[in-house]
Amino acid sequence: MIKNVLLVDDDHEMLLALKAGFTKYRDSFAVQLAANGLKAVESLKKNVVSLVVTDLKMPRMDGFELLAHIMEYYPDIPVIIITGYSTPEMEHLARKGGAVGYIAKPFLIENLARQIMTTLRKESEGGTLHNVSSGMFLQLVGMEQKTCTIRLEDKFTSKKGILFFHEGELLDARVNDLQGEDAAYEVFSWNQVNLSIQNGCALKEKRIHLEMQYLILEAARRKDEGISEEAPPSVLEEVEPFESDPRTVIKSIQDKIENDLGPACGLEDIYQDDSWDSLIFQISGTGEFLNIGKLMLGYIDKGETSDYIVLPGEKTTVISVNPKCPRDKLLQVLSD
Repeated sequence: MIKNVLLVDDDHEMLLALKAGFTKYRDSFAVQLAANGLKAVESLKKNVVSLVVTDLKMPRMDGFELLAHIMEYYPDIPVIIITGYSTPEMEHLARKGGAVGYIAKPFLIENLARQIMTTLRKESEGGTLHNVSSGMFLQLVGMEQKTCTIRLEDKFTSKKGILFFHEGELLDARVNDLQGEDAAYEVFSWNQVNLSIQNGCALKEKRIHLEMQYLILEAARRKDEGISEEAPPSVLEEVEPFESDPRTVIKSIQDKIENDLGPACGLEDIYQDDSWDSLIFQISGTGEFLNIGKLMLGYIDKGETSDYIVLPGEKTTVISVNPKCPRDKLLQVLSD
């Protein structure tokens, strides 16, 4: 993923010189410009920034104020200070305030670029993955109780987001000006992402208090509803309306099975049970992760007197059958 570096300086010519000098590094990072600290704050709200390089002496909001703001609201974003009035005391204050680098003017662009590249490499020190299912991978992060910062980019929209984990627990999420649960819903709605893993998490405060499993399921529900609302009328007319009455759904399935297979079908019961939703979601997520598609139906042998066929939907439909039923024929009937 190309990373964004925000350059902040009230000297317009300085900004343009840095931007031009960094063109040779465009395969590694992109440059954004801000004329002062307040403009930088606006940019941080709208964009996913990996690193800030800021001058100290600026009007309206100087470099120290900007550094304090970033440490409070964006502690994961490293800051490199540049200044034309360098003293040992000033460098000490900058580093004490949270800056990861300090460079005095005049300087060689190559030296600053080297600091930037070294700092950016830490973003992916834990590895990178491409074209993965965000929901499935992040559940694995929770299971492994990792402490890390994960930066993601949606393959289809190029939107970028950040998730913060401490010992497998999701602390916070950020996507542009969204933060917390709303940002998590956005990230978890992305089907395929590229992501980088940074070991460690600068964030300490927990801003998300819902379980990640719930967030992922809710994101999927919101996405499905959004697709239905945005689909053009011509498409909606072609789609058979979803029958939400469970009695009608169950009767339809029962009639189909008995008409095609007769009384020897082994059917025992049909009912809807949302306690299966979590398992269905995980199985379906595994299918997407392995690029074999979503779960259409599944036959489950739990070692009990009855076996189960599960059908995903608004609520999971469960078909209880005799283990001696003609399983292959029954699955074929249900999949037609």
